Amino acid sequence: MSFLFASYLVHVKNGSAFAFNTCMDKAIKQNASMQRVAQLTRLMDKQFVIPGTNLRFGLDGILGLIPGFGDVSGFAVSCYLIAVMAKNGASSYVMARMVLNVLIDTIIGSIPFIGDIFDFAFKSNSRNLRLMQEHFVEGRHRGSAWKLIIPIIIILLLIMIGGIWLAWTLVSRLFNAGIFE
Repeated sequence: MSFLFASYLVHVKNGSAFAFNTCMDKAIKQNASMQRVAQLTRLMDKQFVIPGTNLRFGLDGILGLIPGFGDVSGFAVSCYLIAVMAKNGASSYVMARMVLNVLIDTIIGSIPFIGDIFDFAFKSNSRNLRLMQEHFVEGRHRGSAWKLIIPIIIILLLIMIGGIWLAWTLVSRLFNAGIFE
């Protein structure tokens, strides 16, 4: 299916009159699996509108209100969407960014109260669909995932080192205070 998307990419780069969304809409309509992804993304992130506002939300925000089940079900749907997008030829860099979006949504979304508000605002599935559109139509986000993975690994290592240092400092202070004697 990459060829289908690549042909739209050529039209856009050659100054065709088609707008970005028009090209992607046509590409999605011609690819059944990407059409299902677009429909499921809308259902999960933008299906409902709060009357009198432009605020949209989907089942992800509603399911997130159910402790445990909501976060797991939203994560499962997001993983399915990523798998379909990967099957349709997303680059490793796009895949890494998609996984990062889902992890942020799942981790912060699982925090009581704050996560519920976050689920209504941070729409990881819509972000991932937009990444996929930019990848195929505009030719963006090409290349290796290492330029995203290496900084994440460094940050995680720094957090881990900071946690070890904090635990070491706390334990040594407790021993110095004579609590464990």
